[in-house]
Amino acid sequence: MASYAGRGVHGEVVQRLGARVVTGDFAEGDILDVRALGEELDVSLTVMREALKVLAGKGLIDARQKRGTFVRPRSAWNLLDADVIRWRMAGGDGRRLMRDLTDIRAVVEPAAAHRAALRRTDAHLTELETALAAMERARGDLAAEAEADAAFHRALLAATGNELLARLELILEPGLRERDRLVHAHGDADDPVPSHRRVLEAIRDRDAPGAELAMLDLLAKAAEDVDRAAPARPDAEGVRAPAVPAVPAVSAVPQAIQP
Repeated sequence: MASYAGRGVHGEVVQRLGARVVTGDFAEGDILDVRALGEELDVSLTVMREALKVLAGKGLIDARQKRGTFVRPRSAWNLLDADVIRWRMAGGDGRRLMRDLTDIRAVVEPAAAHRAALRRTDAHLTELETALAAMERARGDLAAEAEADAAFHRALLAATGNELLARLELILEPGLRERDRLVHAHGDADDPVPSHRRVLEAIRDRDAPGAELAMLDLLAKAAEDVDRAAPARPDAEGVRAPAVPAVPAVSAVPQAIQP
């Protein structure tokens, strides 16, 4: 059985079954023979039931009396779940995932940078500076690079002073971590520190338009990195992130919701 570090046999079963659902080996509406799958994976029914509870929590399966355990439609899946994202990447759905992530970031992060420049506090600046310093130290350490990058973008959203925007980290962070693993594993990525530093400097200077433009430049470089990295990963073959689309300037947002 494939390794699922730190989670034992139960986690391995979650890994195996979840990946089979996400990649389409089990199709929408398929009834899962729990006993037969337990025998195939050489685990007890207790382990199977516990694993299926985890997958149900991710929206992948459900169970009904007289119907049994079945695969739910994709529209019911928790596509923001870190495991689901990882299974999609490993199963060849990276193109769609990276496209969707790029779209979300292009809509959210330039506007967030604009607002952060207007609303940031000294504490927010400290968080951004700490994340950037960690990014500089992390070069060559894939896990540390991904963590530092996530910390920077989390701090950026927090610096908007908007609690709802800050919670968008739940949407962005799992996909961002997978994007970082893809890019940094390739070894030909653009050095992320200068582009992140320009965003930080504009926020420090309270230069809202400059922060927005710096973030757009960062996102363009991020899309180029994914485009270069894709051929090096067989499981991500064909992954191409689109160019970062133009987004309306924040100054064009109705005055009622301006900072």
